[in-house]
Amino acid sequence: MKKIILVAITLINSSLVFAQTTKWGYDASHAKVGFSISHFGISETEGKFSKFDGVVLSDKPDFSDAKIDFTIDVNSINTEDEKRDAHLKSPDFFDVAKYPNIVFKSKSLKSVGKNKYKLTGNFTMHGITKEIELDVIYKGTVVDPFKNTKAGFKLSGMIDRTQFGLVWNGTLAAGGLLVGNEVALDINIELIKK
Repeated sequence: MKKIILVAITLINSSLVFAQTTKWGYDASHAKVGFSISHFGISETEGKFSKFDGVVLSDKPDFSDAKIDFTIDVNSINTEDEKRDAHLKSPDFFDVAKYPNIVFKSKSLKSVGKNKYKLTGNFTMHGITKEIELDVIYKGTVVDPFKNTKAGFKLSGMIDRTQFGLVWNGTLAAGGLLVGNEVALDINIELIKK
């Protein structure tokens, strides 16, 4: 029994030793959390969220060991149309009074080529959590003129909004949908080393 306890303690200690310790924050002034969605089936409506926060833990230079937490303030949605933004914040869509945040927590980051990754994680929106996969391009790491270490990434992917309870829609006279169900994500992130 003592041997089993010693082995368990050793495993716990070794996992603590290898846990990521380097902390990175999000530089919001050099980042974009954008999306686009079909409108009338003939064009795309674009938008973005201007407020977000979180942390990335990663010790490896290529970020292949990254653990990512990311929270979006849904109330910061901006599609360049105040009436549309108000509708998106209403119970018809995001219902920000009940669900003020979108949250992403990474599960794995797998290399699929030079500086290219598949990022898998739990995505929570409108009170529903589902696993999603995003394409990631690591753009590099630099030291800026103020001696801050920064790293850049481009992320993209698709989600079906109806899987997260955002089901409001309407139909055109010819039978098409007012709003598409597939949402394209277009995210540029600049991290700053803490």
